[in-house]
Amino acid sequence: FIYTTAKKDYAKKLLEVLDPKKKLIRRCFSQSDCVCSQGCYWKDLTCLGRDLAKTVALDHTMQGFPTQAANWIPVPQWSGDPQDEELLRLIPVLGQLGQA
Repeated sequence: FIYTTAKKDYAKKLLEVLDPKKKLIRRCFSQSDCVCSQGCYWKDLTCLGRDLAKTVALDHTMQGFPTQAANWIPVPQWSGDPQDEELLRLIPVLGQLGQA
């Protein structure tokens, strides 16, 4: 899944880059799937329809509800550097979570 606070048009363009053959990403959640509170958009993981005890989210911001803080794994914001390997460093952690 992709979950962004961006508008649907931007999310659609993002998917065209990340998954041009539409084989990797099953669903994209965008701003319309977020909760707006005091002008800020918050990602609510309950909209995924999955067991939150088995759900993690990777993001450079902690834009989830405080009750979902344990589900978020912070990662640095991507700056466009093609040498960035931050997500590759998380493979062992994600593998352990997948086996738990």
